[in-house]
Amino acid sequence: MESGALQPSLYTVKAIFILDNDGNRLLSKYYDPELYPSMKEQKNFEKNVFNKTHKADNEITFLEGMTIVYKSSIDLFFYVVGSAQENELMLMAVLNCLFESLNQILRKNVERRCLLDNMDGVFLVVDEIVDGGVILESDPQQVVEKVNYKADDNPLSEQSVAQVLQSAKEQIKWSILK
Repeated sequence: MESGALQPSLYTVKAIFILDNDGNRLLSKYYDPELYPSMKEQKNFEKNVFNKTHKADNEITFLEGMTIVYKSSIDLFFYVVGSAQENELMLMAVLNCLFESLNQILRKNVERRCLLDNMDGVFLVVDEIVDGGVILESDPQQVVEKVNYKADDNPLSEQSVAQVLQSAKEQIKWSILK
């Protein structure tokens, strides 16, 4: 075998991160500890990626020897990073799986506030798709079933005034009965 030939590897994903529309990190997972070992280097890389992609109308870019696929939605930018030799279709499958899985668990409300309110479910989704840089799943339906995460059906902020009053009335009734 040639000395210059690359050995195949299961470790296809170098990083996954989600940024808001100002380029601020909401979530990041780096799977190659040698790639950007410090938080400062990671944030600098993310800033460079965001500056190159936030106004572009593409789905793929190359930066700092990395292949980066990305997608934007409302006020979020989703990124999957692989080495320069990585298959873009594999990285795109991971990106699409991530986006579609989040779309399902967040009930088609893939925007910053909803993402932050359900961050535990977001991390579960990322961990089901990629583990240590190895792609585990690329079918969003399978990811959602494995995660079994449901965004809160009725958070207090979305309750109607009547529901809040009814709940308060029941609490007062129980405290009087005691």
